[in-house]
Amino acid sequence: MMLPHQERLSIFIDGNNMFYAQQKNGWFFDPRRVLEFFTRDPNIVLVNAFWYTGLKDIQDQRSFRDALINLGYTVRTKLLKEYYDETLGKYYQKANLDIEIVIDMFNTVGQYDRIVLFSGDGDFERAIELLRSKNTHITVVSTEGMIARELRNATDRYIDLNEIRPFIEKIDLQNAN
Repeated sequence: MMLPHQERLSIFIDGNNMFYAQQKNGWFFDPRRVLEFFTRDPNIVLVNAFWYTGLKDIQDQRSFRDALINLGYTVRTKLLKEYYDETLGKYYQKANLDIEIVIDMFNTVGQYDRIVLFSGDGDFERAIELLRSKNTHITVVSTEGMIARELRNATDRYIDLNEIRPFIEKIDLQNAN
């Protein structure tokens, strides 16, 4: 049951973008601790948590995806496509789930009052502006050097991953002693 003063929250995690941000920072976050951190205020109720990720094949990251689902995430996937970068002379893979993220944001817009978007991708600028015009509070989580200026400018609040590291970092229990 939701109390009248509670705010409804949806979390959208651009998994591939966040993988590179975490790699750059040298540490990884725990999806369970992310949910706990953003819902620690009793006035916040989580209504949706989405995780988007590209896959090499249909079985790729199967146990990780199952764990996310068990935590309550809705997991959206797309097979990676290979592209050739002529200037660098090499192939790279990309899933590009931005449109799926935006579709879910707008398809569920009546269900939340606030969004936390884990991405630094400037492509989200216009979607964020439109959601803010509907009185949605937007927080973007990324890391310095990987957050587009346009996205940072469009959001209500920007949080650097390193600022919340103590609260969301994945703790290796085997090496914790």
